[in-house]
Amino acid sequence: MTTIMEKSDTCIMNTYGRYPAVMVEGKGCILKDIEGREYLDFVAGIAVCGLGHCHPAVTEAVVAQAGKLVHVSNLYYTLPQTELAELLVANSFAGRVFFANSGAEANEGAIKLARKHGGPGRYEIISLEGSFHGRTLATVAATGQAKFHKGFEPLPEGFSHAPFGDLDALERMIGEKTCGILCEPLQGEGGVRPLPRNYLQGIRKLCDKYGLVLMFDEVQVGMGRTGTLFAYEQCGVEPDIMTLAKALGNGMPIGAMLAREEVAGAFAPGDHASTFGGNPVACAAALAVMKIMLAEGFLSSVEKKGQYLAGQLRGVAGKFPELASGVRGMGLIQGLVLTERGAAQGGDMVKRLLGKGVLANFAGGVALRFIPPLIVSEGEIDTMVRCLEEVFAGL
Repeated sequence: MTTIMEKSDTCIMNTYGRYPAVMVEGKGCILKDIEGREYLDFVAGIAVCGLGHCHPAVTEAVVAQAGKLVHVSNLYYTLPQTELAELLVANSFAGRVFFANSGAEANEGAIKLARKHGGPGRYEIISLEGSFHGRTLATVAATGQAKFHKGFEPLPEGFSHAPFGDLDALERMIGEKTCGILCEPLQGEGGVRPLPRNYLQGIRKLCDKYGLVLMFDEVQVGMGRTGTLFAYEQCGVEPDIMTLAKALGNGMPIGAMLAREEVAGAFAPGDHASTFGGNPVACAAALAVMKIMLAEGFLSSVEKKGQYLAGQLRGVAGKFPELASGVRGMGLIQGLVLTERGAAQGGDMVKRLLGKGVLANFAGGVALRFIPPLIVSEGEIDTMVRCLEEVFAGL
């Protein structure tokens, strides 16, 4: 294992703070490293493996499609892409879909569509402080966290960040150049922070009042993560544009940008494109994912298990009030909010959990984030909580 890590560190750019584990196999909620050690996965590839590792239906779909057609230019039609688009439209507010390869690409597409729809002179987009929208230059500029901007200035112009939760401040920022507002229904990288329902409804009203496009970044919280197929379904608000990725392909690289028909109509051939976007293999995987998530009882089970996870984490906070102050989240994305003392040890907590065979991560410098596969069992949640309590007891 050491040799592989050393080779990797020699050949691959140093852009990740990796943990000392070489993962070679996965099944369900369990990962196995090269030395045969197993890990209970409450990271799920950062909310990617919604159906767990190597789900048989997804694997079968990928293998079958790879044996028929792997790639063809988007100058031609393909069956998996068309079928996936139909399912997404039929189960959302949207009238049209654009396929990309990642969440950042989907958000880039949303930004371009909002500007094109806004017309000449309307190009500014307001996002929120604490947000995260990707690693490209435009999505970094849209991200409302200064630490992601450092070293990449000057960033593309036309982006500003409103104080979280302050509708009056947001309205004051709207000007004649504003074309849209971009936000996450729940800020994942910002510390598992849901946007209050009335706040989202207020943002919708502002967009309607000023003729702006409302964009929801559901890259992390879409595709069943919150207990509904899309998080917006729980907010009493429909956006004009929504972006997806992560769990859409259960590990296959795919992103999607969905829009209302009248907004999507701003794009014409040549305005936007992606060479690999919506390739047949990725779309076949996503089709398998969609069919499973839309099956009767699947999403209600996610909601139930999300409530169980939140309750168990509240129990931990109650036992260790000096380290944790509460729990927040939606469905199976839950954050254990740490006290100042706890947050100072957040990174160490993750390493100690790793030592006990549990994968979790520390988000926004304030919360331990738990985003297991949506197929996680209550027994696996109990195992994670037991290990977490052991870690806390040792601090």
